[in-house]
Amino acid sequence: MFIIYIIMQDPIIEDETKLGYSYKVINTYPHDPEAFTQGLVIDNGTLYEGTGLNGKSSVRIVDLETGNVSRIKILPFKFFGEGVTVMGEWIFQITWRSHEAFVYNKISLNMVDSFSISSEGWGLTHNGSHLILSDGTSTLYFLNSTTFNIIKKISVTDNGANITRINELEYIKGQIYGNIWQTDLIAIIDPEQGNVTGWINLEGIQNQLDYTTSIDVLNGIAYDKESDKIYVTGKLWPNLFEIELISFQ
Repeated sequence: MFIIYIIMQDPIIEDETKLGYSYKVINTYPHDPEAFTQGLVIDNGTLYEGTGLNGKSSVRIVDLETGNVSRIKILPFKFFGEGVTVMGEWIFQITWRSHEAFVYNKISLNMVDSFSISSEGWGLTHNGSHLILSDGTSTLYFLNSTTFNIIKKISVTDNGANITRINELEYIKGQIYGNIWQTDLIAIIDPEQGNVTGWINLEGIQNQLDYTTSIDVLNGIAYDKESDKIYVTGKLWPNLFEIELISFQ
């Protein structure tokens, strides 16, 4: 039986039919311990990262092997950066409570556009045609990637219970993967109906960090579709991990 405990008010999730995964760390890489990670993306072999905190928010291009930042765009102090995703030639970045989002050239990081969002911004990904945004509630928003209008919303549930605190997002093989804030859990979400089809439990991964002082929560999922590899990190973590999922079933 695979049992996951969701903290605070959420119920115990207990379902033998649901996919459950643990993990194995395959590789460990350096990561900027000053980076308050809010978004993590690999596109055509290049690692992109969005960071938060007022005065420290950025979008950046990072060398996976060394953790070195090769290019960075710092946001004005008033913006608290959140999720990022790369779609075509562009990087999209949302902000937390400013209701603003930005579009950058993915090579130069020059800002080419901005748009408004109606909710808070937490996580961001895309399914190839629409941007997908989380706002910390159980709702995910699908946006037109050109007009940025909301196309549809889904409510994320597991066994009828709303799953909240959905944070950083990644779209992997037709499913949405979402960090659940302040937990070691990643939810695997059906993008059509919103039901959770599986859980990944990363309990203990913090113990494999080079050090654990001043770290914050797990946050950041990147998928390299060319190599079929998954990477995870956290806010202010000194490492980024390549992981292999291990099914409980």
